[in-house]
Amino acid sequence: MWKSSTLLPMVGFLAALASGAPVCAAPPEKRMISELEPVATLQIGKTADWVAITADAVWVGSTGPNAVHRIDPNTNREVADVAVPGEPCAGLAPGFGSLWVPLCAQKPALAKIDLRSNRISAVLGFGTAAECGITASEDSVWLVIDDQGTLARIDPAKGSIRQTVKLPPGSCNPRYSEGVVWVTNAKGAQLTAVAAKSGAILATIPTGPNPRFLTDGADSVWTLNQGDGSLTRIDRRSRRATGSIALGTPGHGGDIAFGAGMVWTTMAGTPLTSVDPTTNRVVHQWVGPGGDSLAIGSDAIWLTDYHKGTIARLRITDATSR
Repeated sequence: MWKSSTLLPMVGFLAALASGAPVCAAPPEKRMISELEPVATLQIGKTADWVAITADAVWVGSTGPNAVHRIDPNTNREVADVAVPGEPCAGLAPGFGSLWVPLCAQKPALAKIDLRSNRISAVLGFGTAAECGITASEDSVWLVIDDQGTLARIDPAKGSIRQTVKLPPGSCNPRYSEGVVWVTNAKGAQLTAVAAKSGAILATIPTGPNPRFLTDGADSVWTLNQGDGSLTRIDRRSRRATGSIALGTPGHGGDIAFGAGMVWTTMAGTPLTSVDPTTNRVVHQWVGPGGDSLAIGSDAIWLTDYHKGTIARLRITDATSR
């Protein structure tokens, strides 16, 4: 998967990009995740998954118990845990004074947690396919509610679906950025751009295989492609793919975030990888136990170990300075 030369000729790069093949310079030396000593590690539950950052808190979901936990980044202590009636299974999205938590249960649902009281204020009677995602735009919450690609636009005050947008089957994870809702297709190889104001489909962009998780930064949208363990970079303005970067981390699960001028990914067995968007090159890759979800906030990387049920706070300067 990795290219042996340190710099691909431009013709080769363009040909590889056109074919969808991952493009990358020589892989960096793999390092052990143990060299990044956590500032703090918190036991959350039997499993720990999904991390979200708000102005004054870090939120992480768990099973055993089914709950969402609030961490104060000033003290690195858990200050609240909110039991939820199902497994938090498809992301956490802050917005409109609440944290929105899709739940997998016998009947899928969507929990709304008040950020001031740390209590559930509503449980809505619709949910999403497992391991997808949720996002909030300026006036709505967005969630794919079935395997057929139905993107629901939710009124955050009324808790009702105000609009649906038909996307390709397998569409999964939405992310809002600068007026556009970007939605991955975990069963295909594409990203759909939807106008947040109207719900109109603006573009369909080819990606690597099975993109599920995504982030935005450096004037781009980035998809983590589970099929071949690559990143696809999409220019946010032109809505066209501009690069493909081989990470060597295919597989189920994982996560991606942007912070400190870098793209960060996690996957079981490769808990942390950093990519420099100015060069489209993998800078560092740490291997070993742990990983599966992450977020960037309070000058830190918040990284879960899904199977141990923990979340660790890593110094972002420690990771970027090596």
